[in-house]
Amino acid sequence: MNTGERIKRIRIKRGMTQKELGIALGFPERSADVRIAQYESGTRKPKEDLVNALAKVLKVSPHAIADTDYDTPIGLMYTLFDLEDTYGIHIDQIDGELCLRMDRSHKEYVSVFGMMLEWYEAWKKDQEDESDLDGYLEWKLGYPHPINRK
Repeated sequence: MNTGERIKRIRIKRGMTQKELGIALGFPERSADVRIAQYESGTRKPKEDLVNALAKVLKVSPHAIADTDYDTPIGLMYTLFDLEDTYGIHIDQIDGELCLRMDRSHKEYVSVFGMMLEWYEAWKKDQEDESDLDGYLEWKLGYPHPINRK
């Protein structure tokens, strides 16, 4: 999910119009909605000071708006939140272990499940077969793979 999609999703959740959000940020009334529309569509990208102002007006963390940097633990959490919102992947606990699960009623469940199952099988094979040191890495770097037709 990109910054514009995040702004729009949060703005709508807060019950604000583009014009109301723009005015709350201090944009001139005649162009307030246009400016927000530009950010939401990705035509313009907000700088850090505007991200912080948006976060304050929308009452969220700046991390909830900015592009995620999954190289940090906080960025990873917001990436996981995006996966929950986009694909229905959510946190759960099974036998005391934390895990990610998929919502079976989500429209993308079947296709994402198939891809994740393929990933799991490649990973499991790598864990069991120490003789093929680069097999899993090559599998990941070549994804998606052509369908093997029989």
